[in-house]
Amino acid sequence: MRIRAIEKKDLNAMFELCSQSEISNLIDCSYPASKEELVNFLEKTADKADEKHFAIVNSDDEFEGLCCLRHINTSENRAALSIIVKPDVYTKGYAWFGMVETLKYGFNTLGLEQIYWCVQKDNQKALRFFRKHGFNTLDKDIPKIIVKQFGNSEDLVWFAVLKNDDYENIALSRKTIADCSIIKIKTIPTIEAGALSFFEATHDIPFDIKRIYFISQVPEGARRGFHAHKKLKQLLFCPYGKIQLVLDTGEKGASREEITLNDPSIGIVIDKPVWREMLWLEKNSVLVVAASDFYTEDDYLRNYDDFISYINSEKS
Repeated sequence: MRIRAIEKKDLNAMFELCSQSEISNLIDCSYPASKEELVNFLEKTADKADEKHFAIVNSDDEFEGLCCLRHINTSENRAALSIIVKPDVYTKGYAWFGMVETLKYGFNTLGLEQIYWCVQKDNQKALRFFRKHGFNTLDKDIPKIIVKQFGNSEDLVWFAVLKNDDYENIALSRKTIADCSIIKIKTIPTIEAGALSFFEATHDIPFDIKRIYFISQVPEGARRGFHAHKKLKQLLFCPYGKIQLVLDTGEKGASREEITLNDPSIGIVIDKPVWREMLWLEKNSVLVVAASDFYTEDDYLRNYDDFISYINSEKS
């Protein structure tokens, strides 16, 4: 996946996305309501210094969503962020990828210092998305001119990120995800010679290790996993590349949680039945797994309904 300039071939999919009821009523989506107006809008904004619009596309260069910077103010070094993706890719990493790449463009290419965005209070899906990635809402310090640009509405929840914030890894400040521990793998840096990372069974992770395997040579955009384990305990980490890990405890009403693994010193300990899926955000990324037992097919839950049934049976 990548972001690029919006092209004519994107217009039909873009118009369809913006005209959907669950999209068109979002505060950050103010694109024209007809294809003709959309063409004119994009032509007028293509060279505007205060707006930048990008298409989020998959590995086949097919349109999956939009991200943009609006109200770009180079004298104040700030802008407002907007992002929307097609509903059928909500859980596939496109929103987070597009957001990160747009922030990079704003900070690294445009030289901005602050980027703001807002969400309607009743848009719980968007609020969960930003909060699970580690962003906290702001109660103050929002410039009045930016609030005014969005109509001075009291129904908005505001977020912001600064240039020097580690926004790609801000979620890693959490200690847990989906009831699983996020651990820092011990790392010893050396001058001009890289770093040595290590972990020890029962000392750094809560189980003995009987099996280690790794997944490599996976193309960008591929998804793997789609299973849970009954008894097996595992440590997952990504020593090279970028992989999105999606975890689901199966609890009724609980949302799936996501975390991007792109730091070899960050590991996730899964020591209970948790459904997991992995999305390769960069080709040739590597996922390493240290497991508490040898391979046993009977320990796998490969169907989501079977996983839910198993979770419920364990409670009873």
